[in-house]
Formats: sequence, structure tokens, C-alpha cells
Amino acid sequence: MKIEEIRMEDLHPGKFIEQKVHETSSAVGSGLAINALSGGVDSSAVTMLGHRALGKRLKTYFIENGLMRHDEPQEIVSLFEGLGVPVEIVDAQKQFFDALKGLTDPEEKREAITQTFYRDVFGKLVRESGARYLLQGTNYTDVEETVAGIKRQHNILGQLGIDTKEEYGYTVIEPLIQLRKTAIREVAKTLGLPEEIYTRPPFPGPALAARVIGEVTPERVEIVRNATKIVEEELCDTGTFQYLAILHEDRVTGVRKGRRDYGFQIEVRCWDSKDAITGSPTRLPYDVLDKLAERITTKVPGVVSVTYNITRKPPSTIEAV
Repeated sequence: MKIEEIRMEDLHPGKFIEQKVHETSSAVGSGLAINALSGGVDSSAVTMLGHRALGKRLKTYFIENGLMRHDEPQEIVSLFEGLGVPVEIVDAQKQFFDALKGLTDPEEKREAITQTFYRDVFGKLVRESGARYLLQGTNYTDVEETVAGIKRQHNILGQLGIDTKEEYGYTVIEPLIQLRKTAIREVAKTLGLPEEIYTRPPFPGPALAARVIGEVTPERVEIVRNATKIVEEELCDTGTFQYLAILHEDRVTGVRKGRRDYGFQIEVRCWDSKDAITGSPTRLPYDVLDKLAERITTKVPGVVSVTYNITRKPPSTIEAV
């Protein structure tokens, strides 16, 4: 399936929105569609496009998978309800953690998340609502990295030959699939989304599961969730492309009060990039790194080590898993 990228310099946001609203309305016809909102700029832009195209015939859901940041479901639902878009939270935490139990291989974890999202959670919502279409915010880089074999993005389906109608009972509509992140930000801004949404750093589809090396458990997610909160608070004014915390698999030796403390290691990453194709670690001042290490090892129980990634993409990638 060949997808032609619309480059930033060729994008006319108003015309693009008008075209995608028309295409979405035509595709769904008089039926219903469901929409997956996570609060990232991609899914937020798709939510507003779908709302313009379908109005009350779009059912928007926030899937609480247990892998999101602090208070994220409630905050995003409240924001969109203020924009006139009703959102229902679906609690699917048990389904996701059951699916991830015992898995350590990154691709197996991504596949478990894919099947839980599309077969179990959205499959049920489609059956209950009578919808036959799912709107989601797949972008061009998601497709590119998956097809190239760099990493399987959980939202890539049709491009891998998966017939979603046959497999899951619905057709996926992807209005943003020709755009990269920078262009999507312009579309989101033109759609009237608040700055806090259209300037939000990228967040992976598998959420914090993509930032846990090894098995994904509620306890390990809570560690990286707490570290993420600190990293985002400390780096939100840097103007960088993305910043994140990663929990490593093995414990490492630390020292507290003169005694050995065998604990966890958090890796911090902060990136300068325009398109996520290439990236350079941001040269953060040492006092910023020092403060990050101090806060994380003090405020996140069990963490005894904080490191900073200094490897470019490539050969590194922006996310670890």
C-alpha cells in the first residue's frame, strides 16, 4: 500500500482539514464511527476532524489501559468536553496487564498491545455500538518505521496486509497518515486545539509500556510513571522535541545510609529533532541533569541510579522499546 507523504512545505492546513472532513464523512456515510483518543497531538487532531465530519455519529473513547501518565485520562476527557466533544473512559487495565504478563521481548509486547486494543477492546466497542469504522491518528513515521523493520508500531495494520474488516469487524480510517509530527501540529493548531495539546511532546501508542525494558507490570509502570512526571516537569521548558524516562530491566547496586541498596535504574532521554527520523541528544546543562538525578532517586521509591542517553538516532532510537 503506497502512501504519498505530504511534506511540511507543501501542506495547506485549512485545505487539508476540509479534504479530510469530506473524505471521513463520505467513508462513514450515514453510519457510526468510534474514535480512539489518547491525548497526543495525533489522536487529538483526528478527534477534532472526526467531530467536524460526523458530529454525534462519532463515539470517542479514551482507553484506560493502566499505562498512561498521572491523571491523564481525566485531564484529557475534561479538556475535550470543554471543546464540545464528549469522551467516554473505558477501563481496560486488567485486559492489558493480563496480555503483557510474562512478556519481555519488545515485539511480543507490541503484538500483545495491538491485539488487546484492536481485537478485544475496540472489537467489543464496535459490536456494542454498531459502528463499522475506527478513526485513529496513524502518522507517516509510524508507517515508515514499521515497514522498514525498525520497530512495529502497534497501530500499523493495513500496511502489513491485515484486513481489519475481516480480522476485527471494522474498517480503520487514518486521516493523518500522510503527515509527520511537525505537519500534524500545524493541522491541530488550525483545528483550534489548545497549545498544550498541539505542542505536546510525542508519546508512544503503547504508552509507558514502551518505556519499560523487560516485563510490564503495574508495579514497574508505576515506577516509570513517577519518573516521567519528574522528567516532564523539569524539561517542559527546554523547547526540545521529546523527553522521557525509561526503566531498565536489571537492578543495580546503590548505597543508602552506608548500606547496599539493590535498586532500579532510570534512563533519561531528551531529543532535538524535526521529524523523528533523525535526532540528537539535547546538551542539557549539568545542573539540570544533577537536579533530575536528585529528584528521581529521592522521590521515586527504589531508584538508585539515573543515567542520560548521549547516542544519536541512528543508531539509537527515540524510544527504547
